[in-house]
Amino acid sequence: MIRFHKPRLRQLRVVALATTGLLVASALVAPASNAQTVPQAAPAPALTNTIPGVDEIVSSPNLRQIANVPKVAPLDATNSDIAFQGKYAFAGNYNGFVIYDISRPSAPTVKARVLCPGSQNDISVHGDLLFLSTDSSRSDDSCNSTTQGADVKGSWEGIKVFDIKDKANPRYIKSVETACGSHTHTLVPGKDRKAIYLYVSSYSPRAEFPDCQPPHDSISIIKVPVKKPTDAAVVATPNLFPDGGFPGSQTGSATTGCHDITAYPSKDLAAGACMGDGILLDIKNREAPRVINRVRDEVNFAFWHSATFNNSGTKVIFTDELGGGGAATCNETVGPNRGADAIYDIAGRGDARTMTFRSYYKIPRANADTENCVAHNGSLIPVLGKDIMVQAWYQGGISVFDFTDSANPKEIAFWERGPLSADTFVGGGTWSAYYYNGHIYSNDMVKGLDVLELNDWRTWSAKLTRYQELNVQTQPSYLGW
Repeated sequence: MIRFHKPRLRQLRVVALATTGLLVASALVAPASNAQTVPQAAPAPALTNTIPGVDEIVSSPNLRQIANVPKVAPLDATNSDIAFQGKYAFAGNYNGFVIYDISRPSAPTVKARVLCPGSQNDISVHGDLLFLSTDSSRSDDSCNSTTQGADVKGSWEGIKVFDIKDKANPRYIKSVETACGSHTHTLVPGKDRKAIYLYVSSYSPRAEFPDCQPPHDSISIIKVPVKKPTDAAVVATPNLFPDGGFPGSQTGSATTGCHDITAYPSKDLAAGACMGDGILLDIKNREAPRVINRVRDEVNFAFWHSATFNNSGTKVIFTDELGGGGAATCNETVGPNRGADAIYDIAGRGDARTMTFRSYYKIPRANADTENCVAHNGSLIPVLGKDIMVQAWYQGGISVFDFTDSANPKEIAFWERGPLSADTFVGGGTWSAYYYNGHIYSNDMVKGLDVLELNDWRTWSAKLTRYQELNVQTQPSYLGW
């Protein structure tokens, strides 16, 4: 979700599109010296009009809901991202986080609710540690903090660390302040396993913010010693755009930092979605990631939001969060190529690797003008021999699609809950939809945790893969052929 500013107060909110012309960019640019032109996508078929009634559920026959756990006070703010470990799911909320016992996916139970306000509360877990991103300016680093302007030097934003050895009683043990806060973070295991690293993404500097000064072309890297996490500290702030990022346009966001990074640690590779740029990173040296290729989309992308690799690391999907997650963009007016995924093939080896645009993917259903709908968080489904992904589209619901042929992605399953209102625009829908150990888990911003079951001959082999821990932006590999 895109973060915007109010005068003298930095905070996250969603906004509606000012005009239907708010799009962004797409002339593929590896460094400026070898810019390419993005091929025009083939005309898409007409959108299917399957708009359900308020709160009505529609789906393909192969995808069904098996559970829902509504959110309750005090964690009744916006739900955000999810992480997994063993029989637990850890779900972020702008007011804190919830730990669910999902040993029975059809009947999840709440193990703990932790009140700790600080949007977005992007979340990850590692062993007995849980990490939360705070990207709203706070009076201090405690869980009792209040909102305070980012123009105040004493204000705080960054990473909070919890001990979750006792899942019923998490303990807050450490905070690390980072420049411009932490909109999202990505957990990257150290090579020696003695430490883990957090790649902290943040953006939107302003001259009046003492801890978020322009230019802000960097990320913050926090090193966390596994045996002594209270020694966690920022160890590097690499500049990813020394020559400046995308300067912005009428339709596209300027690059002033990154929104999200997905790491593929076993391949020493990462992909950064950085507002106006998509980048490929070599992360062999965990404390000194290097940009090895960069692309832009100056025709159709408004805001580079997130990334997902295929299992072999030969493709990467970038998402465009057109309208910041607060607009109705899944309709014929906006069309099939904006607010969509862009699929790139990765060719070459080492520093010679390049990304080449192949196609766009967007859900093939029209949504109501009262529904926010745009590409958002998803994960790879570990299917042998295929590239298949599940993805959240806010009130557009959940889509499962096959991008094995990167030029011709096809939806194979969907699930959608009807609009929150038939006549008034109301924001909501699924923030994250991830596949974990046989089921799809969705954190709906308003409706709570949904659990879905996918039964399709094309995805049966995914049930053979079991993870002990899953942070989706720390992409694991699985057995393939």
